[in-house]
Amino acid sequence: MYTLGINAAFHDCSACLVEDGVVIAAAEEERFTRQKHGKRPLPFTVWQLPFHAIASCLREAGISMRDVAHAAYSYDPALQLADWAERASIALPLEPSAQPSDWLSPWDPLALSYVVNAPRQLASGAPHHLAALFRPGEGGPAYRWHFVEHHLGHEASAYLAAPFEQCAVLVMDGRGERACSSYGEFKDGHYRRIDQIDYPDSLGLLYEDVTSHLGFLRSSDEYKVMALASYGAPRFAAQFNEMVRYGGSGRYQVLPCDLTAALGPPRARGGPLEARHADIARSLQLVLEETVLRIANWLHECTGMRQLAMAGGVALNCVMNARLREQGPFADIWVQPAAGDAGTALGVALWVDAQQRQGARRWHMEHAFLGPAWPDDEVEQLLRESKLAYRRPADIVQETARLLAQDKVVGWFQGRMEFGPRALGSRSILASPIDPSMQERLNQIKDREDFRPVAPLVLEEAAADWFVDAGRSPFMLFVYKVRPDKAERIPAVRHVDGSARIQTINRAQHGAYYDLVRAFGELTGVPVLVNTSFNTRGQPIVCTPRDALESFCSTALDVLAIGPFLLEKHGVAAGGGGA
Repeated sequence: MYTLGINAAFHDCSACLVEDGVVIAAAEEERFTRQKHGKRPLPFTVWQLPFHAIASCLREAGISMRDVAHAAYSYDPALQLADWAERASIALPLEPSAQPSDWLSPWDPLALSYVVNAPRQLASGAPHHLAALFRPGEGGPAYRWHFVEHHLGHEASAYLAAPFEQCAVLVMDGRGERACSSYGEFKDGHYRRIDQIDYPDSLGLLYEDVTSHLGFLRSSDEYKVMALASYGAPRFAAQFNEMVRYGGSGRYQVLPCDLTAALGPPRARGGPLEARHADIARSLQLVLEETVLRIANWLHECTGMRQLAMAGGVALNCVMNARLREQGPFADIWVQPAAGDAGTALGVALWVDAQQRQGARRWHMEHAFLGPAWPDDEVEQLLRESKLAYRRPADIVQETARLLAQDKVVGWFQGRMEFGPRALGSRSILASPIDPSMQERLNQIKDREDFRPVAPLVLEEAAADWFVDAGRSPFMLFVYKVRPDKAERIPAVRHVDGSARIQTINRAQHGAYYDLVRAFGELTGVPVLVNTSFNTRGQPIVCTPRDALESFCSTALDVLAIGPFLLEKHGVAAGGGGA
């Protein structure tokens, strides 16, 4: 039984395919259309379905939509319009934002109309070049359609993918149909939601508002605010504590506030960054952490669980996650790597599959390599057509490690693409952490802001030797302090506050990636590499071999290791050809 999960209502549109409880594939639309986040989160874009991501998942399984039994969409319009099935129309004024409205947003009727029509859009709206995969058989689509609550999608993506038999569940994001945060417990194979916080009380939307106030792109650049916070002091904490009121028992309010009056004038996009901006970011981050820590303490007391699974966009805040790990009550915390809206496709597919099978879980998320891969012969055909010089070394891992030890910056394109916002070793830019100037060099290559850190990749078995109390962290969702005795050996990955957002790797997760770090360690004595995403500012992570080649040719990358092939900007004879 195949179940397709779809996320399309807000942003980071995505698809996931599950076969009898096992995830076959998952991918985000942005990687194929090359539009960051797939689309902007506006009511006018809700009609867009992730046809390219769906097609990628179907191809991975070798099927078409005619073979899919269930299609699950991670938004339930019935929660906003109880009798929507009986209505023939929704009133939409010519100027919705100029009219009084009982909706959460005056544009919600338009968005809901697109959601309600999603089943017909899936059946008949595929782009021409993908239409064959989506063409229904006689009598129309064979699959059964399911609208699934947005926050249930987040919750299921946590507890059904986590390596826990039972756990507390914490979800925080901008908003779903109504919920902005939800709390629950997974026990004896069943999930129970304990409580939820509804719009407008949203920690996620507050973080988005401040992101915009600081001159960054909302629903996109919140991670920049988190990085900037390390440079500031919490001198605006009192103002944020006035906005966020924690009332106990997991309940909080986010009060309306004039940010300009409370924090000063907004920063213009691209304008200079002042100490005040870093102080605002630090204050917001502090109040977020303290609020979520209080919620976690209550949730632990309420459930008695030792383990916590998290999802929702707020759970991508790795600094907050680290504070929960260090000061919170849970013995073990797992964060779903596609914790933002993209992960709801995973959640609703797993949830509908579980409901239909009524069987035990058959899968949990050991890695995020769920996207497409390309065979070596297709890669080589592209390289030949490009007329660029390339070679096929006897051992791509050893040769790449040697180049990294020479301070070359390497585009690393290997195996199946990652699902989620982090490059985790299939579509990565890799470099040595030993040179203190490497962070600056990488930020120049990627056209990133100077204040943003780069992250370390470390062998799982060596993590605690290089980072304080470091444990298994395969998804780059927690920060750890660099050990003081190792700080001078890996300066490029040490943030201004002494922390690093680490990724650990073992050989079962990605053999070539693990072997590369190990080989670099044997050459240098440092089993750590810099890992940052294979993209440039404003662009999605590369997906195809052509994407990788174009990025390599248009940036200051030194080397491209793509499958078994190696391209270098210097030192390779012209003419192209395999060795």
